[in-house]
Amino acid sequence: MAKTAAASAEHYAQRIPYAFARTHGVLASHDDGDKVIVLMRGDATPEGLAELRRVLARPIAAELVGNDAFAAALARAYGSGGAAAVAAISDDLARDGDLARLLQELPAGEDLLEGGDAQAPVIRIVNALLLQALRERASDLHFEPYEARAVVRFRVDGVLRDVFEPPRALHAALVSRLKIMASLDIAEKRLPQDGRISLKLGDKSVDVRVSTLPTGSGERVVLRLLDKDSAQLDLAALGLADDTRASIDALIHEPHGIVLVTGPTGSGKTTTLYAALARLPRGSVNMMTVEDPIEYALDGVAQTQVNARIELTFARALRAILRQDPDVVMIGEIRDLETAQIAVQASLTGHLVLATLHTNDAASAVTRIADMGVEPYLLSSSLLGVLAQRLVRTLCAECRAARAPTPGEAALVADSGLPPLARLHHPVGCDACNGTGYRGRTGIYELIVVDAAIRRMIHDGAGEIALRDAARAAGMRTLRRDGARWLANGTTSLEELLRVTREGG
Repeated sequence: MAKTAAASAEHYAQRIPYAFARTHGVLASHDDGDKVIVLMRGDATPEGLAELRRVLARPIAAELVGNDAFAAALARAYGSGGAAAVAAISDDLARDGDLARLLQELPAGEDLLEGGDAQAPVIRIVNALLLQALRERASDLHFEPYEARAVVRFRVDGVLRDVFEPPRALHAALVSRLKIMASLDIAEKRLPQDGRISLKLGDKSVDVRVSTLPTGSGERVVLRLLDKDSAQLDLAALGLADDTRASIDALIHEPHGIVLVTGPTGSGKTTTLYAALARLPRGSVNMMTVEDPIEYALDGVAQTQVNARIELTFARALRAILRQDPDVVMIGEIRDLETAQIAVQASLTGHLVLATLHTNDAASAVTRIADMGVEPYLLSSSLLGVLAQRLVRTLCAECRAARAPTPGEAALVADSGLPPLARLHHPVGCDACNGTGYRGRTGIYELIVVDAAIRRMIHDGAGEIALRDAARAAGMRTLRRDGARWLANGTTSLEELLRVTREGG
């Protein structure tokens, strides 16, 4: 029934313009035999209902729904089409041949769901790809040229997959369209460029970070999608174990010191720091950040974006921030000795500093800061704790399957130091998860809380292995061990946990 209703909504969407449905708050949802069910927003107009009756030439039954439910139904009905529709448009365009005349600029802030067949095919391809990416919860879109072909790929739940291959001759036109949307120089093809696009999808706002890079086969473009409406800026929603969340909560309420969050790119470090800031009282605490770029706007927090073109570096911005009487300072990333030294000095002079770092685990973050050139005695006096994290894909609730572990799987569990499990869940694949067996991600974490013993070891310049062993002895769970709770309740699979933590979890 759901698929039939969806198909009906798409059918009616071809007859009723999107702008009309949104403006008048009415949406032809599905056919109920002798009448058409119409979803009606609270502010729906009588004119809208009358026009629907005229266009459909059928009896209608109105159903009042909330604003959020109406917006979601509107996006589903008018945002359909998928890769097949994109491919059909690209085939038509390849036959057309005159790509240059098809690059028409959209007015700023135009809703992606507005317009239709009258739009230039290049614009429609880009819009269709963005709509499909948002429906599939993709975090990144890649437009990649090669010598004989071009490909568009989505990163969904941390894994890249091909979406479709446009004609090779079309790639340059798609890049130019993306550059126009991001206000970049379309004539400059020799240098990398960075920009930003603000999009609307119905009632949703989405920020897109655009990065171009010249290669031997043409310009490569990567889009990072930041859905503001779906941002989980709450520690309780990030998958932290209860004791880990309580420890983090205690650390961020310390009056001064440094708390580091570490992990590879795309592991959710910045989201964790935002969620930590959201736990602090904004009215009585002066919170300031320096980021590259600012990913989410936080009310009550002064956020500064670095800009290399005018030499506004992390270190320079941080020095200026410290003259603004901050209580809490968040640093998007500690990249160099100067930034690390300023962060340490800030923590020693009464500020709480939250920062990210790129290392594989919590213990190696300590040695990384020391390797930058920070004196061990200063680091030991300022460091409060280090949180390492990864994101693991969660099994699709519609199709996951459970069974007793095989002897090989039982051996892997034992070798990984995990507790024995009576059953393991595995991916299967269905329509709900696009055949991957996974839908969504959650976090696994390891937290080192710097106690007196670890503080002495940092002061004495202890190595990474010794620090890790001491932290384990003090009760730290490794990334892989923390992931065992997701195995036990069927949230993820053994193969996914081993994939994410293969480098020493």
